[in-house]
Amino acid sequence: MPDSGTPGRSTYSYFKWAFLVTGLGLVLGLVTGWIYGRTPAAALSFLFITAVLAVLEISLSFDNAIVNARKLKTMSEIWRRRFLTWGILIAVFGMRIVFPLLIIVVAAGIGPWEALRLAATQPDEYSHLMHEAHLPIAAFGGTFLMMVSLTYFFDAEKDVHWIRRVERRLAGAARIRGIEAAFVLLLAVVASTLLPAEEGRQFIIAATYGLLTFLLVDAGGAIMDGGLRSGERTAVGGLGAFLYLEVLDASFSFDGVVGAFALSHNIFIIAIGLGIGAMYVRSMTVMLVERGTLNQYRFLEHGAFYAIFVLSVIMYLQAFVAIPEVITGFIGVALIGAALWSSVKGSRARGD
Repeated sequence: MPDSGTPGRSTYSYFKWAFLVTGLGLVLGLVTGWIYGRTPAAALSFLFITAVLAVLEISLSFDNAIVNARKLKTMSEIWRRRFLTWGILIAVFGMRIVFPLLIIVVAAGIGPWEALRLAATQPDEYSHLMHEAHLPIAAFGGTFLMMVSLTYFFDAEKDVHWIRRVERRLAGAARIRGIEAAFVLLLAVVASTLLPAEEGRQFIIAATYGLLTFLLVDAGGAIMDGGLRSGERTAVGGLGAFLYLEVLDASFSFDGVVGAFALSHNIFIIAIGLGIGAMYVRSMTVMLVERGTLNQYRFLEHGAFYAIFVLSVIMYLQAFVAIPEVITGFIGVALIGAALWSSVKGSRARGD
């Protein structure tokens, strides 16, 4: 039987802060539109884009929430609360505001204040620079997410399989140490050789950093949360898992932040819209953990990791061809929906 979670806690209680942030965000979107356009039409246009960006972020992040929930189960209650408070500040201000500015600082060779001025006063030029930096972003994020998904499937101890023919073979191949890292690195090398020389160099360097980041975060998390004495582990209480989740969220955000510029060139509207969506993802994650949803729907996380793998492949493909975010979102929702249906069907067959 699934864990019932916090007794008597309603669905609203999980999302009350997300609802408050939604209201505040929509008001800020309206105000920002008035500041930049000085007309009711401009204000309403910005309000609409804010709402669309929030919905887009939520639809693209179902798999993120499920994977977060899987990791969050290993964290203490205090670190779960920190994930919902500190984590959301990092997600909104770090990934949706600071990160895009840092990209421009590196890509254009300008200072942070100049990058902020460019974002505020010349949004079209800022958007152009962001798109020029898309290749290394896609290589880094795609590599990290591919490692996340393959590490789940290349697991010799994994005994619950959704697509059995595929997953059993992958679990068996996990006896070969480092096979997932070798596969990803080989794929990155092949992709880089298909690109022009300079672009290929950027791609393989960024992909290598993505692989190293995953290995360091994974190892660091194991040391902080698993390699300490009992008393020290209580003091840390999930720091490694927290850092892992923040890097994972960053990787999910890379493509979404860049893709958001297709809807708006205004960094503030993008931050507000994606920030609203990020808040729902955080709330959804905590609800999945406390209600034991992953225990009840046993194939749900399988669908999420398949969706992550597809997303990582799409990020690689974007080095060659533009792929709309709506396609990525549709595939992710379809895979998770299929896994949910299989879970319900299997549960009924077992008489659960």
